[in-house]
Amino acid sequence: MTTLDTTSPLTDSEILEGHRGGKLAVNLTRPLVDARTLSIAYTPGVARMSRAIADDPALAGTHTWAGRLVAVVSDGTAVLGLGDVGPRAALPVMEGKAALFKEFAGLDSIPLVLDTTDVDELVETLVRLRPSFGAVNLEDVAAPRCFELEDRLVEALDCPVMHDDQHGTAIVVLAALRGAATVVDRAVESLRVVISGAGAAGVACARILLAAGVADVTVLDSRGVLHVGRDDLNPVKRTLLGRTNPRGLTGGLAEALAGADVLVGVSSSPVPEELVASMAPGAVVFALSNPDPEIHPDIAARHASVVATGRSDFPNQINNVLAFPGVFRGALDAGARRITERMKLAAAEAIARVALPGLRADRVVPSVFDPAVAPAVAEAVAEAVAGAAR
Repeated sequence: MTTLDTTSPLTDSEILEGHRGGKLAVNLTRPLVDARTLSIAYTPGVARMSRAIADDPALAGTHTWAGRLVAVVSDGTAVLGLGDVGPRAALPVMEGKAALFKEFAGLDSIPLVLDTTDVDELVETLVRLRPSFGAVNLEDVAAPRCFELEDRLVEALDCPVMHDDQHGTAIVVLAALRGAATVVDRAVESLRVVISGAGAAGVACARILLAAGVADVTVLDSRGVLHVGRDDLNPVKRTLLGRTNPRGLTGGLAEALAGADVLVGVSSSPVPEELVASMAPGAVVFALSNPDPEIHPDIAARHASVVATGRSDFPNQINNVLAFPGVFRGALDAGARRITERMKLAAAEAIARVALPGLRADRVVPSVFDPAVAPAVAEAVAEAVAGAAR
């Protein structure tokens, strides 16, 4: 048996060869081996199935793949750390996302990259394609347009819709923070949290932490702390300001981090060591920008009790794959029409519970390869749907 080398640096040729022909293929759920199986799968049998669906449209959800198919949708405007590379260059990322859906949740998905950045056109396209899928995972859509697009699609479609860059990140951040709070013997609700970054991930992280009961959250964008004296805030930031910065802080990261308990970095803006040193004892630092964290974890660890990144080569990888496969699996299992805040909180709790048996400073979330994660998340999400219906 050959053991794969997971430690040596990746080469360009290895990466290009690993993507040759794409990463996805369509496989049959039942073999076509003779005239009878062909007659069932295609003509004349398929005509009977079409008539049955025409008479009872609900059968499309159980007798085609649409009811369990996730559309992974992007316009290519905010791809990883690359920015606006366009839909064609975004496609390998969407294929990768679809591969993760299959591997971790057993869900089929299809990448759809759309050659438009117009929200009206994006919404119209997906509304017209709705009979072909059962849920929408938005990916790599730039802020602030991503907020409008998600809101519009949630209203226009009768199926689960989630922008993973927002909510997948937020779910895992909350799960990791619950683990870190246990390690440092603090209640999550008592923590003073600073979020560096007010884009898709930063806004969603602030919202879920507030929903989880964290009372003291301060958010910064590229111009500093969001505060009432600023007249340059877009509507999303203005709304967020109404629920954050209870201390009325102004200024930049230095003012925000002095005495803070938690830093969540989702902006790629570097954080100097002296600012981490100014945080409260037992501090928690989540430096999540990829590939370069806001502060190197070894440096952050000189002053913080718990340090996490988004990278797999350091402890405590905060990775969306811990969340989105199980969230969509649970939503589809339960027949949910929307992904709610209650479902996201349940997903974060499930991830945190899986981490509990081996919880320590360098393991506040489970491994992305832990086979218990996706089933636990799916079950918790489905239970949240059922609980809301009662």
